[in-house]
Amino acid sequence: MTASSLTSTSASAQTVGEQHLSADLAMDAVTLRVGDLELMSSCYENALALQPIEERARVGGEVHRVLGRGDAPFFRLVATPGLPGVDPSQAGLFHTAILFEDQASLAGTVLRAAQDPRSRFAGTGDHLVSEAFYFTDPEGNGIELYWDRPRDQWQWTNGQVAMDTLFIDPNKYLAEHLTDEASATPGMRPGIVGHVHLQVGDVEIARRFYVDTLGFETTAGSHPGALFAAAGGYHHHVAMNTWNSRGAGPRATSLGLADVAITLPGREDLDALTARLSRAGLSFADTGRSVRVEDPWGTPVTLSLPGTGTEELLAR
Repeated sequence: MTASSLTSTSASAQTVGEQHLSADLAMDAVTLRVGDLELMSSCYENALALQPIEERARVGGEVHRVLGRGDAPFFRLVATPGLPGVDPSQAGLFHTAILFEDQASLAGTVLRAAQDPRSRFAGTGDHLVSEAFYFTDPEGNGIELYWDRPRDQWQWTNGQVAMDTLFIDPNKYLAEHLTDEASATPGMRPGIVGHVHLQVGDVEIARRFYVDTLGFETTAGSHPGALFAAAGGYHHHVAMNTWNSRGAGPRATSLGLADVAITLPGREDLDALTARLSRAGLSFADTGRSVRVEDPWGTPVTLSLPGTGTEELLAR
């Protein structure tokens, strides 16, 4: 199963819109600056059943390590010791969300994450469109593990999807959905990075960048202090909130989020994006296969064509 088949309305090519991102986009690996590469790698490998995919040493000795499942990268860890730690009151990452194909696969990884003492359990949420479990890694980065309910169970009103946060009893969930196979092999169905949830200083400013300029469409805009947006009728590929970070200014360089990555289906999608960025008067870097732009808080967002090699992505 491809990434787009998990999150898109269909697997067929979509018409490129002048204002909106393609329904066939896919969220790519999230890049994190980490202070202890071996600790973080070990935690992600054990708690989330991820595997090392590639590693490179950059000029100056900076090490980049890619972790994922199969050939799908989930995280790019950049060893950057000596930086300040993650500040939960600043703009940055709220969580990286990993989407699973079925409830058994989700349950298997939730159990594994809960059993690793370096991975701190942070809660659950029945969001009506999905079932989610939350953890925090050793350096303060949020992680969501979730499964989507079938799309025909999502409730839409005037282009807005109904979402909530209801309690899920984790022990009951595991009792109902954990199988022997999923418990023994939690990575048997790899999943994808389903969405990225960000902390921002102002929701309206975030909307102007992520919706009006990048081209996502608002899918839930009535939640206090939060905005959810997506392409192709998904419930959300990106979310932005001010729950901990209201009024935050531009980010200082620190551990934590270093890049949000998105794969676009074709050259025409990238061209439409650069036109929107130019009309908005934003500076961006265009390599021909990828475009990189910073959001209003200095978080880089990279949008790339399919088949962009890991080596090229590591050079970002």
